[in-house]
Amino acid sequence: MINPSRKVHSKSKQIVLSAVCLIMVACSQSSSKPNAKQPQITQRPAWELPTDAEAKAYLAECETDFKKLAFELDSFSSVSTTKDKSLLDKLNRMDMISDAQMSKAGLYSSVHPNKEVRSAAEACEQHFVEINTDISLSRAIYDQVSKIDASQLGAEDKRYLEHMLRDFHRSGVDKDDATRDKIKKLSEEINLIGQEFDKNYRDGGRKIEVASVKELDGLPKDYIERHKPNSDGKIILTTDSPDYIPLMQYAKSDALRARAYRVYRSMAYPENKPVLENLLVKRYELSQLLGYSDYATYVTEDKMIKSPKNAQEFIDKVSTLATPRTQAEYQVLLKRLQKIDPKATRVNDWQKMYLQELIKKEKYQVDAQKVRQYFPYARVQQGIFDLTQAMFGVTIKPWQTQTWHPSVKAFEIYDGDKVIGRFYLDMHPREGKYKHAAQFGIQSGIKGVQLPIAALVCNFPGGENPNDLLEHSDVETFLHEFGHLLHTMFSGDHERVAFSGVKTEWDFVEAPSQMLEEWVWDADTLASFARNEKGEVIPKNLVDKMRAGRDFGRGLWTKHQLFYAATSLNLYNKNPADIDLDKITAQIQATYSPFGYVDGTHFYASFGHLNGYSAIYYTYMWSLVIASDMFSEFEKQGLRNQAVALKYRNSVLAPGGSKDAADLVSDFLGRPFSFDAFARKLEKSL
Repeated sequence: MINPSRKVHSKSKQIVLSAVCLIMVACSQSSSKPNAKQPQITQRPAWELPTDAEAKAYLAECETDFKKLAFELDSFSSVSTTKDKSLLDKLNRMDMISDAQMSKAGLYSSVHPNKEVRSAAEACEQHFVEINTDISLSRAIYDQVSKIDASQLGAEDKRYLEHMLRDFHRSGVDKDDATRDKIKKLSEEINLIGQEFDKNYRDGGRKIEVASVKELDGLPKDYIERHKPNSDGKIILTTDSPDYIPLMQYAKSDALRARAYRVYRSMAYPENKPVLENLLVKRYELSQLLGYSDYATYVTEDKMIKSPKNAQEFIDKVSTLATPRTQAEYQVLLKRLQKIDPKATRVNDWQKMYLQELIKKEKYQVDAQKVRQYFPYARVQQGIFDLTQAMFGVTIKPWQTQTWHPSVKAFEIYDGDKVIGRFYLDMHPREGKYKHAAQFGIQSGIKGVQLPIAALVCNFPGGENPNDLLEHSDVETFLHEFGHLLHTMFSGDHERVAFSGVKTEWDFVEAPSQMLEEWVWDADTLASFARNEKGEVIPKNLVDKMRAGRDFGRGLWTKHQLFYAATSLNLYNKNPADIDLDKITAQIQATYSPFGYVDGTHFYASFGHLNGYSAIYYTYMWSLVIASDMFSEFEKQGLRNQAVALKYRNSVLAPGGSKDAADLVSDFLGRPFSFDAFARKLEKSL
């Protein structure tokens, strides 16, 4: 997943230019002339700095860049700028400032251990949202940009200009003054509401009290050892992934799993219900002001999918394809449940993971508790580094630099003897930290100016002991997120911020990472790093069984993902006055997921994508179709084929956003992408 807070500011907050510059050369040259007219300075209120020293220093740095950007924005009111490439250079330098501060704010608000710094980061973000909205609605900038002669530009700058003009129109620059003022206020309000939604979720983790060790029957020994009873004899679990996921997979107690599920699916409730309702209303109002029928229509317009109608048709197409397999898999689960409870007539959502583990163990001889012994955290990290180095011909070395928390590690990535990027790994849970897994951009790579810098933020075991064990699904998640990071590192050599990193169409951006997941199912790849505490390599026959068992549940998983996609889309494709959150989510779950809605749960309150991704959660499934097709090339020519990997790096990753995603895939495959590879996997018999 790409950090949703980064995506929010480039989409829902109506920002045309994703970053900003230091000093505008053309501007400073013009103003140095004896008769140059001085810019009209907009009076902006002074910032209120926090008392905490660390937070104060951070926000003061943010304010310094804000003032640089404000000066450059004001200069457009009085300084005539050359209508050529130099104007694009000027705007690109502006982009660099905004991108840096918005990225850092997105990271710090999500991971910084100091609560005051997290709050300061939210304040920084809000200030930059305000000024970026001013930029996106600036007639002075738009009038100059619209006069640039595109025929005199190179291919990338033509695309840069085309996208800039498109985004100016999408932001409402051509509306009257009164409407633009309303757009500005709504955009700023939406950002604040989104921040509140994210904060409530980030701080909304819950506790699950367990009466005794007996209730943990079925869980791995190392899990039980990490969760000792407190002074009252109670065991306290959390809704963080390292606690919750194994509990749902292995706990024999159906009552405990049901109780934990209800707690987990009600995080940030009731706090986030009115917040989400308000967010839906404000985004709908914004879409109306911009001339769109609803927010989903607005947000899908610049994606590969193009419209909510196409998105719904795609969801339903996949749903129809997945239904036969899903029904067969559900019956297998039900029959296994009836061996435990002969009176059972349905499988509940809290039972699916446990039952799937039983079936994989019994039918495919895959015991996840035995599998996990081969995945101590430290070995997994090094294994993913080694895979990257072998496939793409790069080297990863430690980077000696300061970090925001002692558990955070830093690295540099070399191509030959040249550093091409830097990254941080923030991989373990702590209080106040982002709860899931994502890549956070920190600095966009700019050719000849600055290297790309990013952070991987996850919540895996291993924070206190690097030999703590990961589930195989954790290994898959690690490599998926590392795929986003590699995309950022390999595409950091563009002149324009707008094309650096993962700035492709949003509904393509998951595809490279989803494709990379396939390597954790490859016996040769796993053999290179998967070892238990005795040093024994994971047996090939075990990997073969894992692969055989992998296909079971594919239909169930697909339909449940479509439930999320349809929820995301259908909360934003209509007037929110017609929406009852609890009723509509229950109805959509009944339509797409075989596991019914559980009364008393309110998962939308912690469905973080409803802010960051808004209507477009479908992107995960859309990207998976493309990922399946791209992987077919490696299947034909070899997963460890460095020539294919380098072609993929150069054709798909390195171009960043400089070409349409469909063209990137076509360049790699030698043909347009197809639905066929995805369909074959889904239609495969049990």
